[in-house]
Amino acid sequence: MSRRVPRPADLAPLMRFRRFEPDARKRRLSKAHKIADLRDIAKRRTPKGAFDYTDGAAELELSLARARQAFEDVEFHPAILRDVSQLDTSVEILGGNSALPFGIAPTGFTRMMHAEGERAGASAAGAAGIPFSLSTLGTTSPEGVAEANPRGRNWFQLYMQKNRDASMGLVERAEAAGFDTLLITVDVPAAGARLRDSYNGFSIPPQLTPGTVLNAIPRPEWWWNFLTTEPLQFASLSEWDGTIGELLDSLFDPTMTFDDLEWIRDQWKGKVVVKGIQTLDDAKRVVDHGVDGIVLSNHGGRQLDRAPIPFHLLPSVAAELKGKTEIVLDTGIMSGADVVAAIAAGADFTLVGRAYLYGLMAGGREGVDRAIEILRTEIVRTMKLLGVASVAELNPDHVTQLQRLTRIAPPVD
Repeated sequence: MSRRVPRPADLAPLMRFRRFEPDARKRRLSKAHKIADLRDIAKRRTPKGAFDYTDGAAELELSLARARQAFEDVEFHPAILRDVSQLDTSVEILGGNSALPFGIAPTGFTRMMHAEGERAGASAAGAAGIPFSLSTLGTTSPEGVAEANPRGRNWFQLYMQKNRDASMGLVERAEAAGFDTLLITVDVPAAGARLRDSYNGFSIPPQLTPGTVLNAIPRPEWWWNFLTTEPLQFASLSEWDGTIGELLDSLFDPTMTFDDLEWIRDQWKGKVVVKGIQTLDDAKRVVDHGVDGIVLSNHGGRQLDRAPIPFHLLPSVAAELKGKTEIVLDTGIMSGADVVAAIAAGADFTLVGRAYLYGLMAGGREGVDRAIEILRTEIVRTMKLLGVASVAELNPDHVTQLQRLTRIAPPVD
């Protein structure tokens, strides 16, 4: 092998440097290529209490870990030699269009994660052409969300409170603001034991203590935004001073039954969806009560630990109810491949919660845009590699759920 001294002309193509990006937020977000990267950035930039409230789940956090593991245990079955030069990622869901097969799930106390809160999520969702869901425990009013997303689809999530007049007053405000779908969450007869919040002494609003001050030193931007913007206000109450668990237990109505679904259905003109379905029997029963859709969800693992894994429940629900109601899935989704797997296994649509909040904490509105773009890119790539040109082509032949946990059959009498 002969050698020679490199010539300047040979080196010139190798000496091209990227232009420096002066915007620190853009620099941070450009380095995120998966949702886990946004989580890492969010953890560095968000106080421990707010980050752990978002990141954590109930008790031992087994439900959340198992839900995520279920998606990791997927085996895809690609088809080859298909024309995927033109891709259609859109779906029709609950009477309208979504440019992607996922929307933003309802999340509480969102302005604690970042001062831009629900407005960032709603405006990013509108720009992406996907639905945005506002929680009863959101920190922006229905009117504020409609202002941030005036031409997009907004959904309202209802926790039925002990004060039912207050609950239905919120529903009326959402309807007047143009929200087209009502998500009734039914897995909250009591607050789950979110132990990270207990260990952190996390309260609403966050309290300045020696610990939080020390934790704030490397995160000045969060505190500056928190202290120099409007105080936290809630869609469901004017103010609160206490722990999150105390707030939830004071609000949630443990007397709610199936009969209440029809009562709510009669008062809402748009689509009605029940969120928090965890068994096939309950799925069939709520459909019999005339709802338009169901969300298979264990509340992101934040209520009952060791709850059923929604993705594992999906095939049996789809086999019974596909075409009779619209099936939405959430809990555990951390990538576009997870979204594709859920659609292939029988879901009509999916919701992402933490994935969007990691983006929000990492960079406000731009961070939410980045989270949506990461998921979009992963969806497109996965669909192309599977050999499907539209979401409608996805079916159970494209996916196998590899079973890590197996049930022990009960003894036979």
